[in-house]
Amino acid sequence: MELILGYDDFGKIIDQKLDFVDKSLFIKEFLDSVGTEVTVITRPRRFGKTLNLSMLRYFLASEIHGRSTKGMFDNLKIAHCGNDKNGVNYISHQGQYPVIFLTFKDVKEVSYTDAINKLRIIIRNLYQESRFLIKSERLEVDEKSIIQKMMDAKSELADLEVSLLQLSNYLSKHYQKNVFILLDEYDTPLQASFLNGYYDEMKGFMQKMLGTALKGNPYLNRALVTGVIRVAKESFFSGLNNPKIYSVMQSQYSEYFGFTQEEVDDLLKKFGMSDQATDVRKWYNGYRFAGTIVYNPWSIVNFIASRELRPYWVNTSDNALIQELVMNSRSEFKEALEKLLRGETCEQLINEHVVFGDLKQNPGAAWSLLVSAGYLNVVSSIIQDDVTTCVLEIPNREVYGVYRYMIKGWLSSTQGISWYNEFLKNLLSGNMQEFYENLEILFTQVISVRDIGREPEAFYHALMLGLICSLDRNIYEIISNAESGYGHSDIMIVPKIENKLGIVLELKSLKEIPKKEQTVTRLLEKSAKEALTQIEKLNYVAGMQKRGIKEILKVGIAFAGKRFQIATAVWPPKKISSAEIKKIGEKKETTKKKVRQAKSSKKATKAKKISKSRKIAPPAKNPSKRGKITKSTPKGKNNQQI
Repeated sequence: MELILGYDDFGKIIDQKLDFVDKSLFIKEFLDSVGTEVTVITRPRRFGKTLNLSMLRYFLASEIHGRSTKGMFDNLKIAHCGNDKNGVNYISHQGQYPVIFLTFKDVKEVSYTDAINKLRIIIRNLYQESRFLIKSERLEVDEKSIIQKMMDAKSELADLEVSLLQLSNYLSKHYQKNVFILLDEYDTPLQASFLNGYYDEMKGFMQKMLGTALKGNPYLNRALVTGVIRVAKESFFSGLNNPKIYSVMQSQYSEYFGFTQEEVDDLLKKFGMSDQATDVRKWYNGYRFAGTIVYNPWSIVNFIASRELRPYWVNTSDNALIQELVMNSRSEFKEALEKLLRGETCEQLINEHVVFGDLKQNPGAAWSLLVSAGYLNVVSSIIQDDVTTCVLEIPNREVYGVYRYMIKGWLSSTQGISWYNEFLKNLLSGNMQEFYENLEILFTQVISVRDIGREPEAFYHALMLGLICSLDRNIYEIISNAESGYGHSDIMIVPKIENKLGIVLELKSLKEIPKKEQTVTRLLEKSAKEALTQIEKLNYVAGMQKRGIKEILKVGIAFAGKRFQIATAVWPPKKISSAEIKKIGEKKETTKKKVRQAKSSKKATKAKKISKSRKIAPPAKNPSKRGKITKSTPKGKNNQQI
């Protein structure tokens, strides 16, 4: 017994007699919707869209790649489900229709020209599959010459725009029957174009190509289109004859994309893994498609094959668009996402009709995309005055890991994975001097002042949470704005393993930033001390003390734009020997000396350049003194000011 892994061609699965979950009743439901000419189904990636379309193709067509489809469905559920609304047995529809099947899942080019060339190849292959039309007695000579031109990939842009309409015409003439058009991953070119700056051109092309094929096409029987995003009809499916769009929030087709609980239980039993059902539920369950609970099928199949609980979806799903939205989002978006990362729910307005141009400006569009793409799950929803309000959550542990992977990937891509690992190591070990330097690199080389926005404290809070959200939840619990002692601490990192350091972070932001650097430093030092005092005065460590944490690091951080200061203390307090005090003092003096020397050298170099350009004598070697910024600190965990 061998379960399918990575197969998206239904014919190969049948030919090789592989084991698979029978979803053939999807065909019945589609055939029953005879009044709908164009059906659009959106589901997350790797939820079986391509395989279902391939199955439907083999059911409708009489022959594919020279292989007869007769008998392929005899042992499946569709063959034993009775008659349709007209009293015709469903299986009698098998092999009776001409079909156009194509997928855009690989059209991810970085330029419009390259994308059109990729589409030209797809259309060429599509026409080559119908090369028998060249010999058809029902087609005219000029029609055959057009087919030959398309097979030779000599088509112009205008030819591509009408290619599906023309092919449906030729197939309809040859078979004397109208055509089914099955299009998989229609929105992949749109996502790629949005990310790479040619969205308007691609949207215009797709509107013409699909518009001519799906709107007013006299040779069309019915069409089924799948994708991830439910694009607004006004911007893309404009003018189609009442297309029906079924997203994750509609009940129709809900059980045919993804594995149901019953199907997962059967698979685990079949492969002798029923004892892991609880862990499987935590890792891969949690999706609700209009009330139907489903599992990620790609993850389930990979888990059964490897017998190892770990994230599989993260390695396949193209999350470039999601990552850009999350990383460049506004502070209120990050605050809501922060709640979700803590395992809570959040309530958001959802507009399923996504307009790509709105994604960066409209948080509602971004939330809709996260739901459609499978990164968030709808717990419940209320529709009032055409506005849908949804309670959202992160579906399962695997998807939570996707967010961690995404944020860690963003940070490591800017400074390198070694920098990020060192950053976490220094924080978790209480090495505040090195932690300060890590954070300083991030602010000077990565963070932009424009990122901070109008609500700086919310930005810094979200940033710090983002920096630590990749911590292993089996080892640490991250708590934000939780009640502890006599108040609510900003962030707590609570170890779940004995002898690990607990950490309390209290964050402050200067409301007004003075022009003088010396004044900014003084105010930041004062604010950082106040944050530390707040931790101690309101006894924020009480919660961790109650849990039996033996050592707790208290950290106050004050921010002003891209500058910051840190004050720390450790609980319980430790006595410092006179030798250690002397060593700390010597280190501070050494650091101050280096800062003075660096400033003097910089000013002297600048003065020499001015002197040379003006042909005057250079100034004295000892420039006038200016305010100094002190950021040195011992590497210990006792009371420190950085």
